[in-house]
Amino acid sequence: MAGSVNKVILVGNLGKDPDVRTSQSGAKIVSFSLATSDTWNDRASGERRERTEWHRVVIFNERLADVAERFLRKGRKVYLEGSLQTRKWTGQDGKENYTTEIVLAAYRGELVLLDSRDSGDAPRQQQGRSQGNQQSGSWDSQKSNSQLDDEIPF
Repeated sequence: MAGSVNKVILVGNLGKDPDVRTSQSGAKIVSFSLATSDTWNDRASGERRERTEWHRVVIFNERLADVAERFLRKGRKVYLEGSLQTRKWTGQDGKENYTTEIVLAAYRGELVLLDSRDSGDAPRQQQGRSQGNQQSGSWDSQKSNSQLDDEIPF
């Protein structure tokens, strides 16, 4: 294999409201933390276990930064695609520090809001998902008789 791939896909919840800054060149930079959770049943005890991973996300894409600034809030569920980047800096104490981030670069990356705007309203979220499924072509055989029309539109 001649090439390599650096792609991260995450679905998770924001840990806090995004931090919006402006670079020296005037470009908007948005950063936030994203939590992803893994759940399983413990074989020994039978208990339900959960582990949460926190990911640092930085958006350099101007359009995605605008969307993030306007719509992202603590607790919102998002889907994102980016790449891993590790950067190094020297702290005030002279010690070298490293951090690895998921970066949505200027011409790459994707950000999709997965929950409704009023994320505290669970019934409305469920209704929105089911409407989306109907529009995307899912088919309910019990409703098929009432939805079919005998007239052909052409």
